[in-house]
Amino acid sequence: MGHPRPRYDIADIVRAHRAGLEARQFLSRGQKRVLTAISRCRTAALGGHLEVCTGCGREHPVYNSCRNRHCPKCQAAAQQKWIDARSERILNVPHFHLVFTLPSELKPLAQRHPTEVYNALFRAASELLLELGRTRMKATLGLTLVLHTWTRDLRFHPHVHVLATAGGLSLPLDPDPRMRGPGDGTRFVHVRRSRRSGKHFLFDVKVMGRLLRGKVLDALRRLHRKGAFSGLGGPAFNGMMAGAARHKCWVVYAKAPFRRSQYVLSYLGRYTHRVGIANSRLLDVGPGHVTFRTKGKGTSTLHPVDFLGRFIQHVLPNGFHKIRHAGLYAAPMLLEQARALLPTRPEIKAAERSNDKPTRCPHCGALIQRIRLARAPPPEGPCV
Repeated sequence: MGHPRPRYDIADIVRAHRAGLEARQFLSRGQKRVLTAISRCRTAALGGHLEVCTGCGREHPVYNSCRNRHCPKCQAAAQQKWIDARSERILNVPHFHLVFTLPSELKPLAQRHPTEVYNALFRAASELLLELGRTRMKATLGLTLVLHTWTRDLRFHPHVHVLATAGGLSLPLDPDPRMRGPGDGTRFVHVRRSRRSGKHFLFDVKVMGRLLRGKVLDALRRLHRKGAFSGLGGPAFNGMMAGAARHKCWVVYAKAPFRRSQYVLSYLGRYTHRVGIANSRLLDVGPGHVTFRTKGKGTSTLHPVDFLGRFIQHVLPNGFHKIRHAGLYAAPMLLEQARALLPTRPEIKAAERSNDKPTRCPHCGALIQRIRLARAPPPEGPCV
C-alpha cells in the first residue's frame, strides 16, 4: 500500500500567494520558472492520461509531473533512479558522513553570487579531503558531495554533505613522477581506529575546519580580484572576509561510518534529491498562516508570503550541479582498481517499479487501460 497523500500542498500556497510575493520582492527568471512548474505540477496544464477500468468502467485522470528538481512532488522517482545508477559504482566499504558549513558572514555574498560561492565551497571540501587522504593515508578517497542551502525552518544556510569512503586506493610508491601511473593498485588502505574511542576515525574536524576556512577565503579573494563579484566594493568585501576569518575553525561535522553500502545508498538518497520542505511537513495552511514541522516535535508558523519567500531563496542557479563526485568516484579507472581489491558485495537490486507491472482496479481487480490526455491551455497570468 502506498503512502497516504499529504493533506496540504505547497502548489496551493504558490497559486494563492505568488502575486503577493512578487509584489513584495524581485524574483529571478529561474525562481519564477520554479513557481510556475510547481503550480502546474500534476494538473491538466501539463497533460496526462485517463485510467479506465476494463471491468467496471471507472475513470480516473492522472496528470503529468513537472519534473522540476525543486518541486517537492517530483523527487521520489528521480531519487530512486539515481540510487539504482549509483548502486553499480559504490564501493563495498564503510562511508563517513561529513558536513562542511559556510559561516554566517558569507551568507550575503552567497545570496548575491551563489554560483561562485557554492563552487568555492564544493572545491574546498573535496580538495581538503583528497589532500588529507594523500598526506595522512597515502591513498585516494572516494567522495560524493551534495549541496543543501536550508535549515529545517527554511532559513538560508549553505552547507555541503559529503559521503567519503573509509579508506582509499594506495598511491604510487615510486617517487619518480615519470614512473607513476594512476595508482599503484597494490592495496586498499583502510582507516584506522582512534586510540581514545576505539572507533574508526577519518580526520580531525578542527584540522578540516581550518583547511576549509583557508581554501574558501583564498578562492573568494582570487575571484574578487578577477572581478567576479560585480557591484561589491572592496571595503564591503574585505569586511566579509575579515568577519569570516575571525573564526579560527569553521564548522565541520563528522558522523560514524556506515558499514554496508546498501545503507550508504539509502541514506545518501535522502539527501541527494531533498528539497527545502516536503508537503508531508505541512501541518496547517490557512489564508494568513502556514504551520510546518521543523526538527523533532518543533513547529514554525509563517505568513504564506513569508513562507514562499523563504522557500524561493533555495532555488539553485540554472545548470548548477548540486551533486558532484571526486577522487575514486570521479575516476572510472581508479574506481575499478579499488573495486578489484575489495571483497565482492551482495547485489543491490533496483526497486521494483509500479510501471513494470500491469495496473489493476482497486475496486474490481480488472486491468486498467490508459488513454492519453491532451494538455489544457496554461492559466492566464505572469507565468514564466
